[in-house]
Amino acid sequence: MSHDNELMTSAETAALLSIKPNTLEIWRNKGRGPEFLKLSDQPQGPVRYERATVMRWLAERSYASTSAYSAVGLLNRTPQGCRSIGASA
Repeated sequence: MSHDNELMTSAETAALLSIKPNTLEIWRNKGRGPEFLKLSDQPQGPVRYERATVMRWLAERSYASTSAYSAVGLLNRTPQGCRSIGASA
């Protein structure tokens, strides 16, 4: 059984990312973190993260070298300059 579509709370997502839940909330407010689902139109409505979306977001931030994530490196980024999670060095 796949857990790719599993919905996680902010606390669960923060734990997966090894960050504080408050950091995840700040990222959400600034549009920086992984995409999230808002389960209500209410401002204090529940927020959830789909596990597959979080894992994809992480994979997009995996680099083969420190120069790959510099401003110039990001402009010249190619599939060869970026590796996905689980790739061997």
